[in-house]
Parts: sequence; C-alpha cells; structure tokens
Amino acid sequence: MKSQDADKTDNGLDEGNSSKNALETEPGSVSDQKAAKKDKSNKQANAVGYLQLFSFADKYDYLLIFIGSLGAAAHGVAFPVFFLIFGKLINSFGSNQDSPSKVADKVAPYAADMVYLGIVILVSAWAEVACWMHTGQRQASKIRNRYLQAILNQDIGFFDTDARTGKLVESISKDILLVQEAISEKTGNFLHFMATFIGGFAVGFSIQWQVCAVTIAAVPAIAFAGGLYAYTLTQLTSKSQEAYGGSGTIAEQAITQIRTVYSFTGEKNASQSFSMSLTQALRLGYRGGLAKGLGLGVTYTILFFSWALVLWYGGKLIRDGKSDGGKTITAVFAAIIGGMSLGQAMSNVTAFANGKTAAYNIFQLINKPAKKGDLNDDGKRLPDVKGDIELRHVKFSYPSRPDVVIFEDFSLSIPAGRTIALVGGSGSGKSTVVSLIERFYDPLGGEILLDGIDIRTLQLRWLRDQIGLVNQEPALFATSILGNILYGKEGATQMEVVEAAKAANAHSFISELPNGYNTEVGDRGVTLSGGQRQRVAIARAMLKDPKILLLDEATSALDAASEKVVQGALDRLMVGRTTVIIAHRLSTIQNVDAIGVVQGGKIVEMGTHEELIAKGELGAYSTLVKLQQMALSSDGTILGRPSRQRSSLSRLSSAKGSMLSKSRRMSSERHSNLSESQLVHALPISLPR
Repeated sequence: MKSQDADKTDNGLDEGNSSKNALETEPGSVSDQKAAKKDKSNKQANAVGYLQLFSFADKYDYLLIFIGSLGAAAHGVAFPVFFLIFGKLINSFGSNQDSPSKVADKVAPYAADMVYLGIVILVSAWAEVACWMHTGQRQASKIRNRYLQAILNQDIGFFDTDARTGKLVESISKDILLVQEAISEKTGNFLHFMATFIGGFAVGFSIQWQVCAVTIAAVPAIAFAGGLYAYTLTQLTSKSQEAYGGSGTIAEQAITQIRTVYSFTGEKNASQSFSMSLTQALRLGYRGGLAKGLGLGVTYTILFFSWALVLWYGGKLIRDGKSDGGKTITAVFAAIIGGMSLGQAMSNVTAFANGKTAAYNIFQLINKPAKKGDLNDDGKRLPDVKGDIELRHVKFSYPSRPDVVIFEDFSLSIPAGRTIALVGGSGSGKSTVVSLIERFYDPLGGEILLDGIDIRTLQLRWLRDQIGLVNQEPALFATSILGNILYGKEGATQMEVVEAAKAANAHSFISELPNGYNTEVGDRGVTLSGGQRQRVAIARAMLKDPKILLLDEATSALDAASEKVVQGALDRLMVGRTTVIIAHRLSTIQNVDAIGVVQGGKIVEMGTHEELIAKGELGAYSTLVKLQQMALSSDGTILGRPSRQRSSLSRLSSAKGSMLSKSRRMSSERHSNLSESQLVHALPISLPR
C-alpha cells in the first residue's frame, strides 16, 4: 500500500489519473466547495475591503484619481445646475408673455450659461473617464505582474495541495478584469452620480426646501434596499466564482489532455462532468439574477413613488401660492434627478461587489509568504562548484500526502563527476531524489549537501542554475524552437544555440523544418515527435552547461530508433558532470559508475552492473534484469512501457511464470495478479539493509 501511494506522488499526476480526475472527480469537488464555504466561524463572504483594491496605486495613480474625482464631481453637479438655469428660464418665459419682443433679450444670458455649462461638462467628463480608466489599467497591470510573481515564488508543494491551474489562470484572465472594472470607470461613474445626487438636493433645498424634504424622506428606504442588494450580491458572487472555478478546472484538464480523453472515448463523460459542475453555478446564477432584479426593482419603485409624491406636492404649492412655476420645476426636477442618480450610483455596486470578491484570492496569494526565495538574492553562492552531492538521513513526505512516508532514513552519496543510476519499482522513491536535489521540496529531516554545504543555505536561483533536468516528458512552451532552447540560458547567442542543438542531435531535424529554429512547436510541443521534443529539451539543458545533470527516465517514453539518437546526445551531455539517472530500462545504465536499487524508501543495493549481477537470484538488481530480459524475449519489447506496448499484461504474466517456477515459496494462484513492482518485492531474496 505504501508503495502504491508513493507512486502517485513520486511521479506527479500520471496521464491516466489526471484524466480520471478531470472526468470523474471534479464534479464532487463542487459540492465540497459549497460545504467548505459554510464556515460557521466566518459568516462574511470572501471579499476584501473596497479601499484595499487600491493597494497597488502609486503617486501618479493618486494624482489621476484626484483629477478623475474632480472631473466626476464637476460632471455630476452640472446636471442640477442645468435645472437651476432651466427654472430661471421658465420664469423668464412666464414673466414676459405680454412682451414677446423682450423674450429674446431675457433668454440670451441663460443660453450663454448653457454653452458654458456644456464646456464644463466636456472637460469634466473627459477628465473623469480618461483618468479613471488610465489608473485602472495601470493598477491592474501591476496586480497581474505581482500575482504571477507570487505564483512563481511558491514552492512545488503549493501546486500539489493549494492550487488548481484552472483557477490560477482564471484569476489572471478574468478576476483581475473584475478588479480593474471596480477601480476604474465604475468608480468614476459612482462619484459622478453621487455628485448629481448631492448637488440635486442641494439645489432643491436652496430653491424650495419643502419639495426636497418630501423627496429625501424616501432616501433611507432607497439606501436600505441598495445596501441589502449589495450585500446579497457580494455573497452570491463569491459562491458563484468558486463554482465556476471548479467548472473551469474540469474544462481546462479535459482540453489540455484531449488525447487521453479521445483515447478512452471520454468525451461524453467530460461533457457530463462539466454539466454537473455547472449545476451549482447555475443555481447561484438564478439566485443572483433574482437578487439583482429584485434589488434594482425595489430601488426604482421607491424612486418613482417618491417622484409621484413630489410632483403632487409641487402642484399643491403652486396652487396655494407658496411658490412659482420656475422654482417648483427646478426643485422638483433637481430632486428627481438627484434621486434617480442615487439609483444609478447603486447599480455600480455590482461592479464593486464583483471586484472585492475577485480580489480576495488574488490578494491572499500576493500576500502569502513565499516559501522559496528565488526572486531575491538571499543565500550563499559557492565560488567553485565541484558537484559532490550527499543526501544524509533524509526523511520526507509529500505535502499532498503527509501521512505517506516516502523516505524515513535515506542516505546517498554521489562523488563529483560520477554517474549514478537509481532503479526500482514504481513508488520506491527514486524520482523523489531528483525533486529533493532540485529543491522542489525540502526534507522534513536530515539534509542535502552540495560540496558539503546544505542546499537550504544556498541561493535558490543560483542552485538551480547549476542543475540541468531532463524529464521523461519534456516541457516545451508554445513558442519557437529557438525560444525553447534559449530558456536554458539567458542572453545566449545564436551560435551557442546551434552548438547545443548539434550536441543534442537536434540540429539536423531542426534545419529540415520550413522555418528552422523559428518553427513554432505548438502547445507543449505538440507539432514535434517525442524524440524531437526530447532532443530540444536536451539542447536546452546543454545550453545551460550545468555542473549537475538529472535524467528522470529521459528515454523511457521513446521508441527504439528515437532512444538511440537521444541516448547518444545524453552520453555527450553527461561527460564531466555529476549525473543522476532514474531508469526503468536497465539496458541503458550498464556502463554507469554505480547503480543503486531503491526499495521501500531505502538504497538496498549499490554497485556496478557487473557487481550487482554477480549476486545472482538473491540480488534485487539481478532480479529486475532477468524480469526485463524474459519480457524482452517473449515479444521483443521491454517491460515497463505500457503506452507503446501491445500487451504489458501478457508479457508480465510470461515473465512471472518463469520466475515462479524457480521459487518453491510461491504458488501461481497467489501471484496471478501481481504487478512488476509487487513481483520484485515478493521474490525470495535476502536484501542487505
């Protein structure tokens, strides 16, 4: 059980498991998210304070905010001023009905006032929109950069336990846009409408206070309805974004692993899983629509009721001779436009609620203390790296499965310039050695030394510059071949790239491509074959010129022809470097300086190929070699490569049968379903401890 659990973490998410998670596991996680959100100790929605949204504003942004706010205030006040001028214009028309010739002279000053007011609106509206949009874009750009830096500054354990790729990508592409909207033109609109509201009632009270007193009586009801609407919408927005985040993860996994989905005819399952995950989001969307519609509906209903009352009361004042038509019209319309502006201001609360909710996870990650310091210069740099590596009494468990102990007391010493290969069953912990040397993880106990210095005291960026890693599945970016190779060394010349490609046996096939080194490789290098991708990855490692080389099953996924070419490139790359090879194909490591057999999180055998073979059937390495030889002789294919073999099960059964005939302790019935790893552990061998 321990070996199987370790296998899942030792080699990361394998293709089959991740496909299964994408198609089956995620729907359940939506309900898990819903349950998790019902935290009894915290009944507030996951949202930051509004002023926190401006955390990344600098002095220039504050200047833009100040100018934009002045523009919004002037723009908003211009409308009540318009009704003030309009009221005087009405009185001018009424008082000169008996002298039509005087009307033009009386109206001309008010027409000029309208022109001046129009110029003010032109300038203020431009200042409002331009300044708020500019500062919003500047701050959003800084948030994006800081957010990506925060992601890249987390250790690998963060991605194992806390992070989902779909959610992180969604935050960069979507959530930050919501934050930008909340701190840009929507804020300008809100200030503009609030200025209209305040200005409208100020004009109304100065002209006819009785009319405004009737109108303002409805303001508490409007404010209560708007506040309740904003609070409800914030809660629903938070839950809805969580639900859509889960759906986005399912879609992202299904699309990025589309070949696996197709190979297992999982299109229907993927669609069903995505639909199921959307069910919760749809319910929240319905509730959000109901809350939004009801909130705005109640707000505007109160507004229109108050306007009806104001119009009736204004007419009553004119009838009773307590006011004239111009004053009443000015007061009524100023109050009405003020009340309407309050409703329009409340409509921007939606953007604020969305922005505050979207910013919660973004700011939480930005403020999360970095567990690795590769973005700073903390730590030592060794003046001259020899390449001695030692793992001393290491204890380790993966953060995602802390209850599964991978290493309890693991020790390994690799002299500088030597090549050591680690072999063993799946889940034995051999790939974990690579992760620890790269310092993707830190051990829970013990220490890892480079030239006698604990690597935790070394500058992380510098440490990784000394290490070249070639994985089983090379990681290529969606750019040109040149761009992918240049990733190995900042500022490398074209000549250096070509030399690295030649050393990696990649120059010939690159030169045959229509665009040569400028050929786009597509997402994850999909336009290249497996062998070509691996050679590009090797060229990238060669360009880096590392002191230490880590090869994690670098040829296990290749066919025989590609393996021969890639192995030749690897042989050249290993010369003069401390090299650790993780291997399944034992035929590729016979000439290394030492071979270590890893079982149960420990080195159980160590020696050269000849020394370990000489131990015969009692040796763990010898047993592994014989298993692969028998599997090879049965159908000409090497065991351990299910993605490119006709039937791993038939070969394993054949190899198993041959080995069982040599053991009196085993029965064929007992081992009828053993895997290769289980078979190795079940053989009657006495391993040195």
